[in-house]
This record gives sequence, structure tokens and C-alpha cells, in this order.
Amino acid sequence: MRNPPFNRTQVPPGIAVRDLCLRFGQRTIFERLSVDIASGQIVALLGASGAGKTSLLRIIAGLAQATSGSVMGSDGLPISGRIAWMGQKDLLYPWLSVQQNVMLGARLRGEQPDHDWALHLLERVGLQDQRDARPDTLSGGMRQRAAIARTLYERQPIVLMDEPFSALDAITRARVQNLAAELLQDHTVLLITHDPVEACRLAHQLLVLSPHPAGLDTSHTLAGTPPRALDDPELLRSQGALAQQLLRGAE
Repeated sequence: MRNPPFNRTQVPPGIAVRDLCLRFGQRTIFERLSVDIASGQIVALLGASGAGKTSLLRIIAGLAQATSGSVMGSDGLPISGRIAWMGQKDLLYPWLSVQQNVMLGARLRGEQPDHDWALHLLERVGLQDQRDARPDTLSGGMRQRAAIARTLYERQPIVLMDEPFSALDAITRARVQNLAAELLQDHTVLLITHDPVEACRLAHQLLVLSPHPAGLDTSHTLAGTPPRALDDPELLRSQGALAQQLLRGAE
């Protein structure tokens, strides 16, 4: 049975990752990895290619299995059934309208779609006039906004995002980042990104995953509240330091 819809007046659970190990044969991806994702915060996960970022996100989502370790909500309950997923591509079905794509989860579960909720979200993302349009008539930014609406339609307290804005141009990306920061402010969010500026604009906390045996760096601190202005001196300082760390990790 599906959990009741998440009410934005509720406090969302955080995520407690404990002693996760992931091995493929003789290769260790990460070992004894533990971290807490705070309730109601956006956390950005970065790191070199092959460090295991997507694997970690998929394990948290229940889409992959760790060799050992556990993932639970900060309330001590499993997080399965309380997660919305947003991937790198919008994955809109070309034969469905924008509104039908937003309500797709309900349709796949055999539930009665909530048209009012879908229309409210489309209005919030500025697509109310395109609700009957097909995805191939939309710009890249519009498609990403539709994907955000579809993710939020699920009304889950935890949102996991794997490079959801990577295909957008710089201006559209900044606009969609602003929208995501606003609409996700009452959720617990873990976001994979390769972009130091995006991470420092959107996140309350940064996590940098390095290939085994280095592990996870949680030492970065960010001042202010997302989304930070692109010319914010603290943002420029933070993204510069983060970029240098990522460059060193790629050597």
C-alpha cells in the first residue's frame, strides 16, 4: 500500500546512511560509508567519475543493492515508498500531453489522477498554457519544468535527483535552479551534480565523494540560503574552492 501524500506542513525525514559497502568482484567502490542528510535540506553530491555517486544514489533510492550497510530515515523508518526520483533526462512520454506526463505515476499505479494538484503544479512551473501540448513542442527548459512538476506530483518528502539540469543552457539552468530551490524547500533532497556553481547555488550542504579508499568529504560549509545569487562573493569563493578540490581528485 502506498504511503499517504506528504503534506508540506509536515517535517520530512532526513536520511541516515550507515556503513555502506559496495564491491564489484575484487573492486571496492566505497567502504564503510556513513553520512546524515539533514531533514528539509538540499544536499549536493559531487566527485570524480567512477567514484560511485550514482551507485550511492540508486542504493538510497532502493534501485540497487549495497554489499552491506543500511539506509534508513532519520525517524528510524525505511525510506522506501517516501521517495521521488528525478533523473538526468526528463523522460517525458512523447505520446502523452504535459499534464498526462505529470500524472503518470498515478496512472501506472492504477490510481485516480489528481487533476487539480497537477494543474496547480503546472501553474507553479509556468506551464499551465502548455498542459495539453506534447513534449516535442516544448523547449528544453519547459521539459525540465514539466519533469519537476511530475516529481513533485508524487508528494514524497524525499527527492533524489541525478544531474537533472545538466542538459540545459546556462541561462535556462539558472532559472530552473531558482524554481527547484523554491519548490523543494520543504523536502529532503539529495542532488548529484558535476557543476560546482550549481552545487554552491542550490545546496545547504556539500558532499564530495572520492574513489576508494578516500571516501566522503563532508567538511565544506556554505553560508546563506539557496538559491544564492550568481555574483554572491561567498558563492564565488565556495565554488572556487570546490572546483580546485574536484580538479585535484581527477588527477
